[in-house]
Amino acid sequence: MEKTLTRNGVTLFYEVLGSGPTLLLSHGFGASAAMWAPQRAVLSEHYQLILWDMRGHARSDSPDAESAYSEAETVADMAAILDAEGVSGALIGGLSLGGYMSLAFACTYPERVRGLLLFDTGPGYKQDAAREKWNGFARRQAEKYETRGLDAAPKGPETAGASHRSARGLAQAARGMLAQVDARVIESLSAVSVPTLVLVGAEDAPYLAAANYMAEKIPQGELVVVPDAGHAANLDQPDAFNRAVLGFLAAHFSPAQGL
Repeated sequence: MEKTLTRNGVTLFYEVLGSGPTLLLSHGFGASAAMWAPQRAVLSEHYQLILWDMRGHARSDSPDAESAYSEAETVADMAAILDAEGVSGALIGGLSLGGYMSLAFACTYPERVRGLLLFDTGPGYKQDAAREKWNGFARRQAEKYETRGLDAAPKGPETAGASHRSARGLAQAARGMLAQVDARVIESLSAVSVPTLVLVGAEDAPYLAAANYMAEKIPQGELVVVPDAGHAANLDQPDAFNRAVLGFLAAHFSPAQGL
């Protein structure tokens, strides 16, 4: 079922499929809820699956103010969606930027997280120099959208079907959501107290070390490396991805038991 909610004047698009324990999945930068197409039917068979478009992306609003784009606003959007559905606690997961935001959500609302699913993502940086290098990448992404408009959107599999409406929104999202301001998230890993699936494509070279690091630092972290998959492991190898996710969920979160 397609739904919307409005928080502080920003309307967010989301979908709710199936029933059972709630699983909220967040997409990567420049993508949308459409990237989860191979997971929709499989995961919603036994779980209530919530997919959404982040602010600045696809069917959600792109507010004008720069201050409307941040890690804090994104995490608050996730909480608002759960509130709208009457969900106090959920499984929280995402790919790339969506995975980082899932960790940020766990930092802010640990009592609402029953489990984490982190796909082809990283926890940020402890060192200022490394963080600034990443932020330089984020600024370059913003500049591409500012100069080339929606033609700057990457043509990878994870962005297929995104149907973005605002190049300015994507630029603002890069500056305010993709960029990072501190080491809060990476320093929180040892405090994560729920079962956590860390999944990465074997060919996603930039994120292999990050995946290993998170799996080691998170007390209940479980690492899965998907062969012949790149940064969009859920699209590159959907069957293997789905088996890994369903196996993790079955081991820790039986639909009959709920959350």
